[in-house]
Amino acid sequence: MKKGKSNNNNEKINNPTQHPENGCCDTMEIASEEPTSRMNLRPYIPAIFSFIMLMAGILFDYLGTFPHFTGWIRILWYTVAYVPVGFPVILEGWKSIKNGDLFTEFLLMSIATIGAFAIGEYPEGVAVMLFYAVGELFQSAAVKKAKSNIKALLDVRPNEALVYRENDYISVNPEKVAIGEKVQVRVGEKIPLDGILLSKKGSFNTAALTGESKPDTIAKGEKVFAGSINLDGVIEIETTKEFKDSSIARILDMVQNATARKSKTELFIRKFARIYTPIVVFLAIGLTFLPYFFVDDYAFSEWLYRALIFLVISCPCALVISIPLGYFGGLGAASKNGILFKGASYLDEMTKVNTVVMDKTGTVTKGVFKIKEIKAIDWEEPEFMKYLMAMEEQSTHPIAKAIMEYKADGEDFQASEVREIAGKGLKGTVNGKTVLVGNKPLMTSSNIKVPSETDNIVESIVMVSIENKFAGYVIIADELKEDAHEAIKQIRESGISKIIMLSGDKDSITQQVAKEMGVDWAKGGLLPEDKLAEVEKLMAETDNKVAFIGDGINDAPVLAASDVGIAMGGLGSDVAIETADVIIQTDQPSKIARAIKIGRSTRRIVWQNIGLAFGVKAVVLVLGAGGLATMWEAVFADVGVALLAILNAVRLQKMKWK
Repeated sequence: MKKGKSNNNNEKINNPTQHPENGCCDTMEIASEEPTSRMNLRPYIPAIFSFIMLMAGILFDYLGTFPHFTGWIRILWYTVAYVPVGFPVILEGWKSIKNGDLFTEFLLMSIATIGAFAIGEYPEGVAVMLFYAVGELFQSAAVKKAKSNIKALLDVRPNEALVYRENDYISVNPEKVAIGEKVQVRVGEKIPLDGILLSKKGSFNTAALTGESKPDTIAKGEKVFAGSINLDGVIEIETTKEFKDSSIARILDMVQNATARKSKTELFIRKFARIYTPIVVFLAIGLTFLPYFFVDDYAFSEWLYRALIFLVISCPCALVISIPLGYFGGLGAASKNGILFKGASYLDEMTKVNTVVMDKTGTVTKGVFKIKEIKAIDWEEPEFMKYLMAMEEQSTHPIAKAIMEYKADGEDFQASEVREIAGKGLKGTVNGKTVLVGNKPLMTSSNIKVPSETDNIVESIVMVSIENKFAGYVIIADELKEDAHEAIKQIRESGISKIIMLSGDKDSITQQVAKEMGVDWAKGGLLPEDKLAEVEKLMAETDNKVAFIGDGINDAPVLAASDVGIAMGGLGSDVAIETADVIIQTDQPSKIARAIKIGRSTRRIVWQNIGLAFGVKAVVLVLGAGGLATMWEAVFADVGVALLAILNAVRLQKMKWK
């Protein structure tokens, strides 16, 4: 088994990381944000001030309108321009050194810009740090934008619960509400805890939880979930879970921990940056001093300038910023589409899937028995159904429940002397007539002739005889979900080569559904351990990367063992939250293909950013070492590329997938 339960508590969601291990570039933690209803200009003031001072200084330099702009006045001017954007970076560099992290981008930028001042390149020193600061501001804005979809989940956490205690409703922190307590929820308020509806009916907005915009209307006794918004009247619920165990709390915990599960690409870049940074520092030192032994007209300031350019270009920010941001954007885009990935690593894994294995009941079907066909022989259908319903009223079988949903006008019939015949059905009396309800063995054992047409029916069939004569039958079947056919079509279009169905339902029904859906092959009559064995057999084949889709309950072992486990309708399923890697919150199988597409889009953008960063930096590094690139080109190769990579990553938030 590849997964384990997360032990992180929910309080961590509100604890922003102050000093991430990789400096300013590691900003991928979910943190509580300050309100952003209006534009906050305060962070931009230092950069605006430095920009005005820099532009004025350049004008003084090149226009000659201020003849005294030389010597110490010029140095002081550019120093004042430098301090607002440079001092915070130098301070962070010093803190990193004290924490034992020597080779950070803070140190690189500090050395490069202070060195530019040392050789008299004051405007370039200010410009490099100014562009770096602006890049950081844009990065921060991009990260906030990427977080916005996931942050919507944080906003659904209820702040209070009106609990009935001591003959009155009092406001209590949801974390202090016990199981079994009665809670009142007014119109427009969030459901504070998972529970059962005590009121006659209720209508709820579950968009933040499931991505489904259509209100969900439920009746008394049905489940309600924390984070849903009450849309219609004052309701009462009885809590069934503590807050820490509620669906929303567990989803929040899962989303927070998603960023901790780094992709292989992300982990590689992080490790690469830690090795790469000290290497470029020593190369820059070598570039400064080694030419002394090989160049006839060696000038220290010239080679120091080249080394400083080399350092600026070498900053790995574009990689370290944009790659986590790309994956974070993918997680947010998926959440917006009602799909929860437990980590960036599963976004990567989804791109490699070539074999999809799915359960039948609850995954592509609704998991609810419905009447598919009624065939009455020598009886009017309504009267025939009244005899059947009178008998089935005495049964608790799921099939009986489906039959009882039939609407018949007129007076209901009453059954008496009903007894069960083990493995066959029921026998009783309705309106003075002997009635048999059950399977074919029940009919044949009572010498009742069954029409041959029933032999070809693979679905569940309920046969009825009245007064020892065959009266008809009812076909009961599980309904396909509305988007089941579309789901298979889209999965194929996404490039999946093999689609397989494994079910615990009888094989004949499984085969029929599989044929109707157009899957490659199917197998029914399987126990959970049998499903696991089949999936493990598929995974043992070297070319197979298997995603298993189940309902998250009896499929838990297979969800955990497969390369990617996808749970349908996971909002109310504890097991799905625990064992699946990906959760389709809306219970729509068509979202499977969308999850694959989001994973591929994310990976494509990440590799575009890697190629962009390495390509531009390599070219400018060569030019800088050869003396053909100035500090301005260096600024573009660092901050410019980082900004381009960030903008590319943010594209994920605007993409649409069908």
